[in-house]
Formats: sequence, structure tokens, C-alpha cells
Amino acid sequence: MSRLRVTEIFYSLQGESRSVGWPTVFVRLTGCPLRCGYCDTAYAFKGGEWMALPDVCAQVGQYACRHVTVTGGEPLAQKGAWPLLARLCDEGYETSVETSGSQDIRDIDPRVSIVMDIKTPGSGEVEKNRWENLSLLTGKDQIKMVIAHRQDYEWARELLEQRQLADITEVLFSPVQGRLAPADLADWILQDELPVRFQLQLHKILWGDKRGK
Repeated sequence: MSRLRVTEIFYSLQGESRSVGWPTVFVRLTGCPLRCGYCDTAYAFKGGEWMALPDVCAQVGQYACRHVTVTGGEPLAQKGAWPLLARLCDEGYETSVETSGSQDIRDIDPRVSIVMDIKTPGSGEVEKNRWENLSLLTGKDQIKMVIAHRQDYEWARELLEQRQLADITEVLFSPVQGRLAPADLADWILQDELPVRFQLQLHKILWGDKRGK
């Protein structure tokens, strides 16, 4: 039976991605092989509680909610993430996974919406991007890039064009909170007429950095 190391399971509003604003149950798995300079969930690097897959699903089922997001850390660093995603789909949940893109996404259940974070130079982990994952994404998935400064933006704009990312699926640009003014990023996107969605982290606007929100 699959077991997972879980940092927290909580109910909140989805703060990012295409389903922003929807009440969502989050399953945050423990551990991450990356150390991004702007990480806001470093508390998920260690610790956590080992849980059997049925127990995770039972806790998710305590909420009258159809949206579930599996996140981390890096959830795909745990082998148990794949059967968890499939089980959530089997139980009728609209399921998404938030991944850094450093892990192979090939065997993720096709019913799952993948939100893949391409690491920019400002993250300090740009070399960890697994570029072969791009060919595995479909229109139900999303690509996210977190922008720390103008150099990140220029890099992301060039990547968007070179790899024709907007033809693969929806692309999201987000500013690093406290490092890049959101209005600056919005202005750059409009000036360059980029085919991307600007997004802020709704949960941080509402609750700041409060854990479990």
C-alpha cells in the first residue's frame, strides 16, 4: 500500500492557476530536491507525517469540495504521488498537481491537470528544468514562470518565443512577492503584447504568508 509523507492537508481558496478562486483541498507533500531563492514553503522540506493513501483520501473527503491540488515541496519526488493522483481522479475530484518541472511527468494520470513551474534564473535552480516535459503537456495543463526581476522577464520572454510555449498550453507569469512590483510585470507584459496570463497569489493578498491558507 502506498504511503506518503504529508506536511499538511487543508481547505482554502485556490490562489493560483486557471482554477484561481475555487474552494480547494490542498494536499502538501513533504520534501523537495530544489532550493529556490524565493521559496515560500520551506517548512515543507522536512518533517511531515507518514500516511497511508486511503487515510489521505479520507481526510480530503471530510470537505464538501470537488477541487483537489497536490502540491509541495515537490510532490513528484515521492513515488506515492502517482497513485494518489489517480485515486483522487477515481473518486471524482477535479485534480491538479503543482510541480517544479524537475521531475518526469510522463506517468501522471491523464485526467490530472499539471501546473508546471519552469524555473527562471532568479530562482537559482534554472539548470534543474527538465525540458523534455514540455512535449508531454496538453491544453488542460499550464506552465508557470515566477519572475524575480527584469532579467528574469527577458529570459522568460525569449523562452516563450523560442519554444512557442503559448502554442502548447496556457502560460502564467507571476511576480516574486516583495522583489518585483506587480504593476511593473503587468506593464512589461502589455508593452510586449505577450500571450500570457498575469497572476498574483490570491491567498497572499487575502491572508499574507499564513500557513495552511
